[in-house]
Amino acid sequence: MDSPPGRLPDAEARSEELFRRAKDGDGGALDQLFARYLPRLRRWAHGRVPIWARDSIDTGDLVQETALRAYANLPSFEPHHDKGALFGYLRRALINRIHDQFRHRSRHAAPAALDESSPDPSASPLESAIDGEERRRYESGLQRLRPSDRLAIVGRVELGYSYEQLALILEKPSPQAARLAVRRALLRLKNEVDAG
Repeated sequence: MDSPPGRLPDAEARSEELFRRAKDGDGGALDQLFARYLPRLRRWAHGRVPIWARDSIDTGDLVQETALRAYANLPSFEPHHDKGALFGYLRRALINRIHDQFRHRSRHAAPAALDESSPDPSASPLESAIDGEERRRYESGLQRLRPSDRLAIVGRVELGYSYEQLALILEKPSPQAARLAVRRALLRLKNEVDAG
């Protein structure tokens, strides 16, 4: 059965039509796109932003803020394929915004309370001497790794990202996949350090 004249056959085609109209400045089409994609983005983002990285913004606010920024840049967006290009663009913008939240939170960590049982974090003179040589070997081995392995190691070892965060940063499907990527990268680093 054919669709009625003037109507597109599926929801994706309807989105493409709304997208073209929104790019031409049709505010009503932009509102319809917003109503169509915000719930999908919220569902996609649910659980991807850990509570500690949200600060004063919750996932829904993060999605809405990201969508508003992305829609402001809509006139310059050129899809590279027809189906799902706009949702892919919005999802990528949201991933970038989540990464921004991780970076912000890691730079602005909450101060930890000190008590008498807290160990002194500074190294002893012996640890400093040993650490200097080990650090040079580590840095040298790290530079010989692939960029993705370096990113996995630096993110986990130096920056202390969780496997959930690393899954987003490394574009892995799950925290377990990120854990495996880090483990493999560390084994490659050990081989480089031993060889160097």
